[in-house]
Amino acid sequence: MPKKQLSRSHNIAEWYGRDFVSLSGKEVRRLAGVSSPKSMDCPFSGGSCNKKGGVCSLRSYVKDDDGIWSTAGEPVATCPRRFGDGGAVIQWVGEELIGEMFPKVACEVPFLEGIAHGGDSTGTTVGKIDMVLSGRLGERTDWCAVEIQAVYFSGTKMESEFSYLISWRGEGIPAPQGNRHPDFRSSGPKRLMPQLQTKVPTISRWGHKMGVVIDRAFWESLSPMEEVDDVSNCDVAWFVMKFEQRCDGFCLVRDGVHFTTLTRAVGGLTAGKPVALSEFEKDLRSRLDH
Repeated sequence: MPKKQLSRSHNIAEWYGRDFVSLSGKEVRRLAGVSSPKSMDCPFSGGSCNKKGGVCSLRSYVKDDDGIWSTAGEPVATCPRRFGDGGAVIQWVGEELIGEMFPKVACEVPFLEGIAHGGDSTGTTVGKIDMVLSGRLGERTDWCAVEIQAVYFSGTKMESEFSYLISWRGEGIPAPQGNRHPDFRSSGPKRLMPQLQTKVPTISRWGHKMGVVIDRAFWESLSPMEEVDDVSNCDVAWFVMKFEQRCDGFCLVRDGVHFTTLTRAVGGLTAGKPVALSEFEKDLRSRLDH
């Protein structure tokens, strides 16, 4: 069977921090041949890259009637380190949740301990908070928890792109070598929602707030959530970042902050409503009859 011709797919937007469409052919081939991401610097974390393949974000590409590919829409962050862009989001969360522009930062803070069959703690960590931001240090430390959620993607693995690009010598934008798209369902209901349901109730009882950092594409994939009017009434504060094109690539900037309860957050992440029973059973019958 002949390979189906693509007219739209998601492909690399930023590669090791570089704007993919601005790269020369020589740079494309060099990056495609990188054997270990740890040999490359991450411009957003201050250390080496830890993302297999080095893809920071994806964006949509479309093909016109002449077979020319062009970009469509803004990128979608696929690596959580992408949100470290200049420390802007840390300053923003600190300002909103603890009134501190330059908070102290602790990463991967243990939150859950394993429990043995007898009910005693095993002493092993089974859950962590991505970051904790702290203000003044004293008898009572003012702090907030932060979860950072990038987006997974579904479809063709990126290795197909790298194999193609390592010898690519074409013109314009390289044609995507597979069909892929952001998987907001896996990123939201399957990954982020359990994190919030596990952590937010305890953090709220302790009298602290949870900040969630996502990009605009992720936020727009969620169902509308009823918001509360003040940070003091929220369980979850959503910090939404957007990609802004600059002459040398992309920068993540503030888009908006949204305050919700945990219940509303879960509803938004579910992003759907049950079909009618009649429709469900009609579809079920058609499947069982085959």
